[in-house]
Amino acid sequence: MVKIEYPNTPAVPLVCDSPHSGTFYPDDFKYAVDFADLRRCEDTHVEKLWAAVPAVGGTLVHATFPRSYTDTNRTEFDIEVDMIEGTWPGRAEPSPRCLKLGNGLVFSKTTTLQSIYNRKLSIAEVQHRIESCWRPYRLALAQELNKASHAHGKRWHLNLHSMPSNAYERLGLSKDKVLADVVLGNLRGAACSEAFTEFMAQAFRARGYTVAINDPYVGMDLLVAHGDPSKQHESLQIELNRALYLNEQTREPLPQFDKVQADLSSLLAELASHIQQQL
Repeated sequence: MVKIEYPNTPAVPLVCDSPHSGTFYPDDFKYAVDFADLRRCEDTHVEKLWAAVPAVGGTLVHATFPRSYTDTNRTEFDIEVDMIEGTWPGRAEPSPRCLKLGNGLVFSKTTTLQSIYNRKLSIAEVQHRIESCWRPYRLALAQELNKASHAHGKRWHLNLHSMPSNAYERLGLSKDKVLADVVLGNLRGAACSEAFTEFMAQAFRARGYTVAINDPYVGMDLLVAHGDPSKQHESLQIELNRALYLNEQTREPLPQFDKVQADLSSLLAELASHIQQQL
């Protein structure tokens, strides 16, 4: 359920992860919503866009299961107890996004706010998803980041995502704002230094992409868990506008996919060189 692609050239302390691009839907999902609508929750093809990570010396970790089944970028306690049959036996601290949009540890709604289930989930189902998906992913990513920092004393972490082209509307924000091509999230400076954020912003702009920082996405729990610029642990969330590369209805790549992938490959090469200079 978790795939790790290791460097095929001398390693640099760069770990990239794509927690939301999985497309293997487990048999026990038992959803009751239109599959095309459910798939809109995916960051489809993100791991393929960043396929050059191992070629520049980085490690790429990505989930094979869909985020709507279990979202590894949420805390273990971001649970909507009303969707569970019986009394949940552990901590439940649902986030505002979980309560408002149904997008917690286990999604109850799609991105179009359609109910995913026509039933309540059993306690055993939710526990199984945590133990078989959430925990192994979090452990695998933590281990790779720890290996990088132990080997080099510093580490760089890119948390890779895509965002719907109607993100502002989706989040209940102004429909009149123009969504950038790339949104960089650093928890408003808590997960990543300003210098590294600006390095990445300039790298994207040099390739013709518009960039916003922490607008509308600032980052989620994986940045909270792993970012600490005071320890030289740089964690940066990268959101790519899906309209750049994806038919958002069919989930098929657009003709521009290859160009975006090539741009990201050259950006990764530039980043690996930058990291080597910092060691």
